[in-house]
Amino acid sequence: MIGKTLAYPYMSAQPQKGIRLTAERVAPDQADVVGGVVQHRITELSTEWEIAVAPTNRQVAEHAFLKAMYEDEYFPDHVVGKGKAILLRLCERIEAERPPDLAALYVLTEAATEEFNALEAEFEAAGSEIETCAREAIAEDFWFVASAYGFAEADAEELIAGREW
Repeated sequence: MIGKTLAYPYMSAQPQKGIRLTAERVAPDQADVVGGVVQHRITELSTEWEIAVAPTNRQVAEHAFLKAMYEDEYFPDHVVGKGKAILLRLCERIEAERPPDLAALYVLTEAATEEFNALEAEFEAAGSEIETCAREAIAEDFWFVASAYGFAEADAEELIAGREW
């Protein structure tokens, strides 16, 4: 797909130097809005694709999100991967919306926290749960994201205040 123009009814994207586009298959019945973020899609030869722009923050790009969960067999990688995707979408939203203060950042982290709340059911269906180790890993990565984007003074508990896990 690199170098190819992708046409949307409301948007077009051409890969440019410094921007990496990745494509992943998504189910046709998957929601178009996740956590308040519109998931951009393209249909090509009757195949659905989700297009995501990787975060540009170097710290974020090099960070191993939810590492402790990936290293623990109790947590299924495919579900942990969905948690990582939530955190990366949070980063994308921060880069796109550039929250001017902590209050605006907390609005964004609240939406991501709600996505993790919904993910709890998938952990349970896979014979796992968001327990102490997972809570700590998720909370640490929320704080890492806040810090990486200049909000080191963010309250770790406030970042995930809406959690149900």
